[in-house]
Amino acid sequence: MHLTALERVLPVPTVSSGGRPPGPRVPDKGGVTRRGFGVLRVAIWEEPGIFALSVLAAMLYGAMTVAGGWALGWSTDHLIRPSFERGDTTGGTIAALISLFMGIAILNAIGVVGRRLGAGVMQFRLQATYRRRVTRQYLKLPLEWHHQHSTGMLLSNANADVESTWFVIAPLPMAIGVIAMLVFATIAMFAADVWLALVGCLVFPLVFVANVIFQRYLQPLATRAQQLRADVSEVAHESFDGALVVKTLGREAAETERFRAPTYALRDANIAVNKARGMFDPVIDGLPRLGVLAVLLVGVGRVRSGGADAGDVVQVAFLFTLIGFPIRALGWVLGELPRSVVGWDRVQRVLTAEGGTEYGEARLTSTKAARLQVAGVRFGYLPERDVLAGVDFTIEPGRTVAVVGPTGAGKSTLTTLLTRLVDPETGAVKVDGIDLRDLARDELAGSVALVAQTAFLFDDTIRGNITLGGDYSDDDVWDALRIAQGDGFVKAMPVGLDTKVGERGTTLSGGQRQRIALARALVRRPRLLILDDATSAVDPQVEARILAGLRTAVQEDAGAATTVLVIAYRKATISLADEVLFLDEGRIQAHGTHTELQASTPAYRDLVDAYEKDAERRQEEAEAELDEEEVSA
Repeated sequence: MHLTALERVLPVPTVSSGGRPPGPRVPDKGGVTRRGFGVLRVAIWEEPGIFALSVLAAMLYGAMTVAGGWALGWSTDHLIRPSFERGDTTGGTIAALISLFMGIAILNAIGVVGRRLGAGVMQFRLQATYRRRVTRQYLKLPLEWHHQHSTGMLLSNANADVESTWFVIAPLPMAIGVIAMLVFATIAMFAADVWLALVGCLVFPLVFVANVIFQRYLQPLATRAQQLRADVSEVAHESFDGALVVKTLGREAAETERFRAPTYALRDANIAVNKARGMFDPVIDGLPRLGVLAVLLVGVGRVRSGGADAGDVVQVAFLFTLIGFPIRALGWVLGELPRSVVGWDRVQRVLTAEGGTEYGEARLTSTKAARLQVAGVRFGYLPERDVLAGVDFTIEPGRTVAVVGPTGAGKSTLTTLLTRLVDPETGAVKVDGIDLRDLARDELAGSVALVAQTAFLFDDTIRGNITLGGDYSDDDVWDALRIAQGDGFVKAMPVGLDTKVGERGTTLSGGQRQRIALARALVRRPRLLILDDATSAVDPQVEARILAGLRTAVQEDAGAATTVLVIAYRKATISLADEVLFLDEGRIQAHGTHTELQASTPAYRDLVDAYEKDAERRQEEAEAELDEEEVSA
């Protein structure tokens, strides 16, 4: 079975009946808080072990924080006050105080490290998991779906939206530990003095109300900010991808201005979000301090009346001082829920998108050249507007067939159907008599290779671009380069196959990129090779040698026999083919040899002659430009 490089990195999991049951669902409707807690349930279900450890550490932190308040109150009444009343402080008293607080501090530190480490590991594991799921879904979804979504939006879904979804995990263990802390603190406060505890507990309902108000105010602001992040990514990607056009046409200022609008809008949206948080944080920070003030005011009266000891007041006030910061952790979780819900919704639009490619169980067992059949194929990108309308032809094994047609005839669309990037609306495409839709996953990639008109190279070495991580020897790579007429220029490079080609192969010429892309297909020894004008950037003489090399490889090694279908424009290329298919208006208008079609089909003859004249004109212009440069030199 042959896998693409991306599928090696992102394997598609198989689900068995004995597998893990489906996880909890996030409600489609309801308030932000309710839906946000649904996202948190999913997170806990995904990473239960790490979550449990981080929560235990957070509970240890909460217990030790409360223990610190208890220790302060207990030492005030039983160690510090008696020492002052006696007028002396013994070494034993000091040692007891140090031991008590050091022990609590060490356990507290263990809790802090555990919850922070656990929260970080959980957050980043979830981000990695969902980025992989989004990318797997991108690979699964058909080409039509990708045509309907901008690259910037897809980048945002896989990056910023996933990150926003799980950013809430960072304060989650602490927030849950805070709940335990509040329980411990409430018990300790009531044990110290009921009335002081009741006074302090009036703060908690106020915190809840403040959070509800904040959620309702922040949700639309967070939604807009997240959408604008995608808009900025979209414009940025388009600008960078079109850098050549922008620079050569002097559109830098206009493109900068186009980028300015969404960037400033995102800036304003983020400022609005932070203004909301800026108003919310002082409220959450101030409410516990009001509780401390109320406890002190009531506590003074309780001590004077003999209803409470000074240690009780100190203990309760200290506990409220300590829980002021942890209560903010609850606010952080609640404050991140709108952003998390928005990110979740945007990611789920990808993960739940329909239209994924379905596969059968059939296998291609032959090692000889493939037999290709296209029967009654109809396909269109838009409703009621066919690009291909009833295409029928058969290519026998080992034949080289050229497809010729005017612009817009559907030649490139035909190649996407032959490689099953899209499926026909009616009809069938068959290899060795098997419908492509009945083949098992990856089975087609093991027998059919496409070399597109635009050669895409990764920012990798020449070897890496040809093998794509596959198990091929250097001899295999050199053989493929030899047939693609690329071995000469690769050997001339300082480090040969280890030469880095730069992003999209920017250090190479167009013809060199095309020959490496062709070698990438040939190294896999495809039984059906489809060339979509894949040699347009090389000289006609080099193109002729490439096609001759393909023929020679077939003759030398029957195991490497290949059927070749080439989208052709040059007369030299067309004349090398065994047969020619003339495609026009979405149909095969004529089928025969180049000589036969020249004689029998005027439309074909006129088109090929027009291509030839255009090629001659461009060749003359290139030679004239070269002559001018030589004269200037």
